[in-house]
Amino acid sequence: MSEVTNPPKGRPSPKLFISIGIGTVIAVALITVVSILTGGKVTSSGNAPNAALVGTHIKGFSLTGLNGGTEKSPWRSNHASVLIFFASWCGPCQAEMPKVAAYIKTHSPSPVEVLGIDANDPLGSGRAFIKKDDVTFPVAVDPHGSLTSGVFGFQNIPESVFLNAKGVVTDVYYGAIPEKKLAAGIKSLQAT
Repeated sequence: MSEVTNPPKGRPSPKLFISIGIGTVIAVALITVVSILTGGKVTSSGNAPNAALVGTHIKGFSLTGLNGGTEKSPWRSNHASVLIFFASWCGPCQAEMPKVAAYIKTHSPSPVEVLGIDANDPLGSGRAFIKKDDVTFPVAVDPHGSLTSGVFGFQNIPESVFLNAKGVVTDVYYGAIPEKKLAAGIKSLQAT
């Protein structure tokens, strides 16, 4: 008969690892169930440091438009949407935005709506940035990051968030989004 021994002092018990694993599985299952019940289709981009936002319902918002007026969250009008978070001072955003703008101009995302979120940026800089890159989709201003870092919890930009028509996050792409990922995300939303 073999004896059960305790792990050496300072080393975690194998039971701890099993408990953590079970907890992780339960958390992922709950996120999936909530997303399905609220009409979401759960996916996760391979580059995501965590999928904490996927399956989350985001309340509607209203922000000032970069060129005036008010920009509202598209799901308030039952439209699936892609939010592109950026700033003029962000190096990766400077490389990303011309590609995103060109793709949106040449490929109709309808009925999906694309909304840019200019985060922590002076108004004049944001306007010059979208003019330079010939951005034709609407852009909202988040001057203090209340939506970007407050609601979405982003510490860095660029980030892209895909939401269904009920405001449930279906996917998040962390970093500058490649055209193929943008196209696939829009196509997935168009199919819902």
